[in-house]
Amino acid sequence: MTFFMIKCVCVYLSGIGFGLIVNLPHKALNIAGINATIGWLVYYWILTTWGGLGAPNFFGGLVIGVLSVIIARWKKMPSILFDVPGLVPLVPGGQAYNSIKNFALGNYQVAFNYLSQVVWIAGSIALGFIVAELVNKIQQKFRQTRARN
Repeated sequence: MTFFMIKCVCVYLSGIGFGLIVNLPHKALNIAGINATIGWLVYYWILTTWGGLGAPNFFGGLVIGVLSVIIARWKKMPSILFDVPGLVPLVPGGQAYNSIKNFALGNYQVAFNYLSQVVWIAGSIALGFIVAELVNKIQQKFRQTRARN
């Protein structure tokens, strides 16, 4: 349990740290860290219950995307400010590094295995963001229709 709490704190700090690197407004840093943590918790929960690479990253990206839109409306800021720091814990940096390393060492079979993982994870996260944007558009249309009636 202690190790899990340390992971949660590190994910929160990674969201804040990346927010500092990309010059996020200081009033958005805390919320960006919380968004990253919630997205990672969804990722971690699905990873431990279902396993795999696609579903955890898809649902993590989906939650980050939906929460970013909600937070952006609440804070009256662009949602991209909360998307990018929330995405950082899900990025497949380890697999990308191992892919490049194995290409350089001549281990092409292992390198392509890691590269396929990178593509699968990145595609899952991107699809999660696309579905989150689709949910946002449907919600906007629903609100507009409801306001007219």
